[in-house]
Amino acid sequence: MRYLFQLLPHANVHYRAGQSVLGMSELGSMLQAMGISDPVGTCSLGGAEFLFVDTETLSQRQLNVLGRHSALLMMCAQEGELLRPLDFESSDYLPKDLAEVLKYKGKTSPVFTRMMINMACAAAGKLETEQPVTVLDPMCGKGTTLFCALEMGMNGIGLDVDRKDLQEATNHLERYCTMHRLKHSLKQGAETCGKTSVPWAAYTLADTKEHYAAGDTRRLKFFQCDTALAPSLVKKEKADVLVADLPYGVQHAPQDGRRPEGFTMLMRRALPAWRQALQKGGAAAISFNTLTLKRETLTSMMTEAGFVPLEEKPYGALPHFVEQAVTRDVVIARASG
Repeated sequence: MRYLFQLLPHANVHYRAGQSVLGMSELGSMLQAMGISDPVGTCSLGGAEFLFVDTETLSQRQLNVLGRHSALLMMCAQEGELLRPLDFESSDYLPKDLAEVLKYKGKTSPVFTRMMINMACAAAGKLETEQPVTVLDPMCGKGTTLFCALEMGMNGIGLDVDRKDLQEATNHLERYCTMHRLKHSLKQGAETCGKTSVPWAAYTLADTKEHYAAGDTRRLKFFQCDTALAPSLVKKEKADVLVADLPYGVQHAPQDGRRPEGFTMLMRRALPAWRQALQKGGAAAISFNTLTLKRETLTSMMTEAGFVPLEEKPYGALPHFVEQAVTRDVVIARASG
């Protein structure tokens, strides 16, 4: 049986050229996680571009999983010269406007972010788990990755040094919950890590009042701190997957008045901490600018830190144009041990 997948058109013409490559890798990783090794290809029908896979008949459960593809517009089965649209259960926990509405310079596309989450979950064997997955973003900024995780019914943990960014993220989530009349609660406090006091804000919410009353909730917690403190802060609930969109510049500027830290130095310090913050068997998806950080450099540092980068299909290198100064790539890696 041939199954076809039409992807959402992207407004960025240059990015659109690489979207099918990213879409193929994401679809391939999801199929592989379900034990399906048939290759994914591309074809054109009626002037529209599709991804396709020729495989045995897929169950409704498998169709529901593939329906979580980040850029999926329509899924069909080909019967002769005709296409039969396939229904699948939506996995959306919250409307997708949570991650879309908040706009700011340098924001990563929520579609791309969901792709990274899906590929990390596939690598970690967490695509079909009944328990909510916990996603860690150790450089969360204004929270796009965490908001995508909530939309997908997952828990989120975010760390960042920028107080203003975190305040904007929490303000946005508060406004969103109020606007959508979502039952929620907020707790705030500080945790001591060595000699450092780490402020935190923790949201608990649910998609319905009934689920909230029954304790069927999701959690989102923000920490204002250096990313290397991740293991101490999540030791009671290590993350299943880690998703990070690394800064596209060459320096990471601390907020305490010290000189900017070289990016390579930052990553050598951060990656071992990120590995410790992951569950055994967890996985990471890390995107970066190849014009300021070479893939070989990043994968070498990740290997030294206890990750196993996945370099074969459907993972491997995923370079794609974003803008003039940014050609982005993604490393998917499992936590060793």
